[in-house]
Amino acid sequence: MKAQRFPSGLYGVTPEWDDTARLLRAVQQAAAGGMRALQLRRKDIPAAQRRAQAQALAPLCRELGVIFLINDHWELALEIGADGVHVGRDDAAVAQVRAQAPDLIIGASCYNEIQRGRDLLAAGADYIAFGAVFPSSTKPQAVRAPLELLTEARALTEEQAAPRPAVVAIGGITPANAALLAQAGADAIAAVSGLFESADVAATAAAYAQPFLPKGKPRP
Repeated sequence: MKAQRFPSGLYGVTPEWDDTARLLRAVQQAAAGGMRALQLRRKDIPAAQRRAQAQALAPLCRELGVIFLINDHWELALEIGADGVHVGRDDAAVAQVRAQAPDLIIGASCYNEIQRGRDLLAAGADYIAFGAVFPSSTKPQAVRAPLELLTEARALTEEQAAPRPAVVAIGGITPANAALLAQAGADAIAAVSGLFESADVAATAAAYAQPFLPKGKPRP
């Protein structure tokens, strides 16, 4: 099987918390449970506040061995030494980011559009994300992406040269339905409130990650 640049398993996306100390504690707990990547997603806060949280998260993620990405702002990702960036339809184009920041991991939203996935892979995306696969409290108006789309997307990534781009599923994912996504072809699952708003973040992270562990390997 081809190696991947973006890790398999649990991909945490930050909630809308202004309390950075609380966020750092939750990230530590999620990493202890098996979270392998984290995205800072704060769209509606002042740039200085976003930068401050990014500067706090970047060294913690390095210490924890968690891949750290920033939503939208690839220049900020370069500035603070993040591993990558996630872009949506209205953000910078993948090809533009790849040309100006060749070493960043680049992920991109595909919503429910397989052709968009093809185009983004051709532009150099390291992972393509589809969703919402289930109804989402974080994005209640999001389009729905059926499980079959993940299978089709996985086939697309298998055609790419190594390292194989990853397929990420997002939207309404819980520990109870995570295995369905692994079976459908997702390499990783993104979670926001289901992870960070849980009563036991570490245990919830472990439950999310379990379907993506090598067979026979127990939870951490």
